[in-house]
Amino acid sequence: MRGSRLLRLLLVVLFVGVPLLEIFVLVQVGQVIGPWWTILLLILASVLGTWLIRREGGRAWRALTEALQTGRMPAREIADGALILVGGTLMLAPGFVTDAFGVLLILPVTRPVARRLLTRVVTRRLLGAGFPGGGGATTKRPGPGGETVIRGEVVDDGPGPPREDPRGDHPGSVS
Repeated sequence: MRGSRLLRLLLVVLFVGVPLLEIFVLVQVGQVIGPWWTILLLILASVLGTWLIRREGGRAWRALTEALQTGRMPAREIADGALILVGGTLMLAPGFVTDAFGVLLILPVTRPVARRLLTRVVTRRLLGAGFPGGGGATTKRPGPGGETVIRGEVVDDGPGPPREDPRGDHPGSVS
């Protein structure tokens, strides 16, 4: 219940508060530097954003393909790609506030901070949903060397004669 209220509040802030803030900032900037300079500044921000998205998106794509070719799990590269995608989407919206947040998500200097935050949020959501280490069906305990041991079941579908299931089920039988 508490999570749904928080989600509703977040959605109200995103869909009502952010546009109102954007309008306020645009009006304030327009009063200080003039409407034409404000429009020019928005156009320059769009051009800069397009260039930045292309550059960082290309880097993220190359890092992803390299990780996949070397057989490494591309968790960081996927997170970077997602952050660049969200940052690019924010850059598409006209306004200085969303542009600022978009640039923060796209720049390689500030992206690690956003990646850590994204990792925390995703981990918390997954652990709470019954994935290994969460409060779900699996259990997690420290192993002999201090590493984490997750109780589970290994299923081997490799070649060889069928073995009888310790629960009494027979392979291939439908329950």
